[in-house]
Amino acid sequence: MIDFSLTPQQEAIRARYRDFAERVIIPNRLKYDKLAEFPWEIIKQAYKEGMMNGPVPVQFGGKGYSIMDSALSSEELGAGCIGIGICIDANTLALTPLLLAADETQQKKFFGLINEIQGVAAYCLTEPNAGSDVQGIRSQAIRKGDKFILNGHKRFITNGEVAAFHTVFAITDPEKASRSLTAFVVPTNLPGIEIKPHLEKMGQKASVQNEIIYRDVEVPAENMLGREGTGFIIAMKTFDRTRTGVAALSIGNARAAYETSMEWAKNRIQFGKPIAANQAIGFMLADMATEIEAARMLTWHAAWAYDTGQKSASRLSAMSKLYASDVAMRVTTDAVQVMGGDGYSTDFAVEKMMRDAKLCQIYEGTNQVQRIVISKSILKQ
Repeated sequence: MIDFSLTPQQEAIRARYRDFAERVIIPNRLKYDKLAEFPWEIIKQAYKEGMMNGPVPVQFGGKGYSIMDSALSSEELGAGCIGIGICIDANTLALTPLLLAADETQQKKFFGLINEIQGVAAYCLTEPNAGSDVQGIRSQAIRKGDKFILNGHKRFITNGEVAAFHTVFAITDPEKASRSLTAFVVPTNLPGIEIKPHLEKMGQKASVQNEIIYRDVEVPAENMLGREGTGFIIAMKTFDRTRTGVAALSIGNARAAYETSMEWAKNRIQFGKPIAANQAIGFMLADMATEIEAARMLTWHAAWAYDTGQKSASRLSAMSKLYASDVAMRVTTDAVQVMGGDGYSTDFAVEKMMRDAKLCQIYEGTNQVQRIVISKSILKQ
């Protein structure tokens, strides 16, 4: 028999993150949207309350969360503010290759560092000519004795300028190209790293994205994750784990927009009755609620598939990211429409939620790329 109930531990996770979002994130979300700067005070508070590094094993300072646990926490962060929530979840993205490929010594060292300094990391995969096409990466890390000499150009790197270290993907043999793609932990205090000013963008403004140039950066060989040439596999397995997080953030954002617009519609009187009583508005709210619920069930299914080792996990992860982020774009747009001029104004947060939703259709693989992943998977069956 299928059981959709959460365990007491999962209910507690959801309640803790919802409380944190309501107390700490929501009162500050518009401030950081205007400032467009990294929310360090919120990150420090998240560390203080045990909200950071959920999937990291307990012995290394994390909570040992499953993918399902993480999806529950991400939805609540997204309901508070995706821009702030992704600062936390992008740190998880950067740490995931260490979960997958680092040995115990590396995990102890780098997870310990992040927890000790209460910092964040950055995932450095995308380049000017290699985003969706991971096999097109041209950054090089050429071995020289006990070091790799890293040269390359990364772009759109979340947390780039504030990270203690970067998880960098680069080729180690130009002749083998992408078949030599390898992952490295690169501390940001090494000479030769240039981080350009963060990108000005439409939404998710609390999150920072940077271009990063690596010029003859000497990376200790002991910072290589796994074996040479396993970087492509590590990158793809990372996305299998983290795309449900993007889906959950999107669901939280959509839920917040839906709840805001519904309450507004119940209290907005026109022609002697609340506009929610009009079928045109009531049906919009019904569609919003239905799509949010459908997206959540697909995301939970994807999280369950990964946690239980199902072969369908990669496909379902892509499906959940694709569907939930599309739902968030539709729901937040409809929330603005329901609220009319108030929805379009900055007096309410729904216009911000609409701007924030768009980026979830783009990062961690555009939704067009998700369709490629899904179509290849179903055609193989």
